[in-house]
Amino acid sequence: MRFGEGDAVATLFTEADGLFRGLARGAQSRAHAAAWQTGNLLNVRWIARLEDQLGSVMGELLHPAAALAMADPYGLAILSAACATAEGALPERQPYAAIFRGLLHVIAYCEVQGKAALPELVRWEAGLLRELGYGLDLSACAVSGSADNLAYVSPRTGRAVSEEAAGPWAERLLRLPPFLVGESDGDIAEWLDGLRLTGHFLARDVFGMRHRGLPAARVLLMEKVELAAK
Repeated sequence: MRFGEGDAVATLFTEADGLFRGLARGAQSRAHAAAWQTGNLLNVRWIARLEDQLGSVMGELLHPAAALAMADPYGLAILSAACATAEGALPERQPYAAIFRGLLHVIAYCEVQGKAALPELVRWEAGLLRELGYGLDLSACAVSGSADNLAYVSPRTGRAVSEEAAGPWAERLLRLPPFLVGESDGDIAEWLDGLRLTGHFLARDVFGMRHRGLPAARVLLMEKVELAAK
């Protein structure tokens, strides 16, 4: 977020302390703008007189993830969506080590896999929902109790439903992409199903509780994948 002529309020995600914000002096200058790009990994020092103040941050670039992701338009879109989702979904100054490590995994995939990083993003979003207390139950069918042929998820309860049990209600359910319950990464149609699935519960249970919609970067990514899947 811009602050004055050359400064910016930076949002930082740390493994030990969660989300932090601080004033990054000169972050918009030619000398430092490249370091303060979304998704980059930095070694940061935060300074404040009191713990609850905004404080100032100084950062040393460790890994230019944003620049590397720019080599593929999907890589950059996925990186932007993941970072915006983390920033909007997580409370400040609370540690979420598993989410942090998962985000690092997504970032690494963005740099080299491009579009193929989408299933990693969906898995990470499912993990984020779980860590925030809104985890999906994909262990067995909510109707029959069987763990076989799971194909849908109830948009109300977040529980899996098998192909056989869905019957005439299938159109009202969210499709469960096989890669969320197996090892194969699937194809773009399954990735789109995954984005719709996690997006529904993020919008309702995480962002909806704060009276906000999904981050714009996440919405744009969904639209991009929808066009590619046609």
